[in-house]
Amino acid sequence: METFTWPAYMKGFVAFFEAFETPLTVLIIIIVAVIVRIVLQFAIRRVVNRVVSGVKKKQNVDDTQALFSSPLAAVRVVQRTRSLGTVLSNVVTTAVVVVAIVAIIGKVLPEATGAFALMTGALGAGLGFGAQNIIKDILNGLFMVVEDQLGVGDVVDLGPATGVVEAVGIRITQVRDVNGTLWFVRNGEILRVGNMSQGWSRVIIDLAVPYESDVEAVQERILATAQGLSTDAKWRSRILEKPEIWGIESISAEAVVIRLVIKTRPNNKDDVARELRARLKRGLDEMGVRLPALNSIVLSGFEGAASVKGARPPKTAQIPVSTELPKRAGKRPTEPRSIQLPPKDTK
Repeated sequence: METFTWPAYMKGFVAFFEAFETPLTVLIIIIVAVIVRIVLQFAIRRVVNRVVSGVKKKQNVDDTQALFSSPLAAVRVVQRTRSLGTVLSNVVTTAVVVVAIVAIIGKVLPEATGAFALMTGALGAGLGFGAQNIIKDILNGLFMVVEDQLGVGDVVDLGPATGVVEAVGIRITQVRDVNGTLWFVRNGEILRVGNMSQGWSRVIIDLAVPYESDVEAVQERILATAQGLSTDAKWRSRILEKPEIWGIESISAEAVVIRLVIKTRPNNKDDVARELRARLKRGLDEMGVRLPALNSIVLSGFEGAASVKGARPPKTAQIPVSTELPKRAGKRPTEPRSIQLPPKDTK
């Protein structure tokens, strides 16, 4: 029976590895690729969690409840997390798989490495040229998610569509407008984002009162009505600052326009504005102030106007016009005289 010795064991191990070098190398490459993918995805999850935790700092809110009290806000955080995690995970998986395949081919078929690299480069260039719009959509969607430009539940103006964001994808953003139409906007076509749901909103009401009204008394009544709304138990949580009268916005022969503003929480602007208008209507009625009728006449539509039968006066016969001078009493009309010119000298 042979005795165990380390040199003999190492020699046998090296012989075994040399005999199965290619399969073992491929197996090691696969194991390393799986480990690298797991580690990178773990790092991605850490980064995504850090981005989500920083959302609260970007919002101008008083406490955490104001940020997460709405289910739409929770959905928004989840959507952003999934979008970012999905994009980065796909990128990592694709990169690891491509590197592993190249390494395996280089080990199994070393003579085909150059041809494979050339073919991969040509295929990548063709896909990049043909799918450049898709790549643009994906990159733009990634930056919008990372920079928190918009989220589910936000009221946004994207240029092609304006409404409430229902879904934020990597390539497509879904926006439903006030009429109920669901718009699918490619992220690459979004050149600007006007978000009306981040930080705060402002209600602006321009109220026209008769020119002869007591402007100071009307302003006091308007401000008192708005302050009553801001202290109401139902509405004070939606209003961030005290109402302000910015003064007279414009003056005309019929009316004086007074501007009232209130700073509100995001997505509460329209509700506060409707309630405030109703209260202002009741307050002005109690004062006996009647809003003036501002009439304006705008003439338009002549560009495509067509003639209508009966709209024009009927045609009449032409009246003959005489070119002869009238005869004067007691005088005979002068007859035209002919003037003879001397003949030309042809010599």
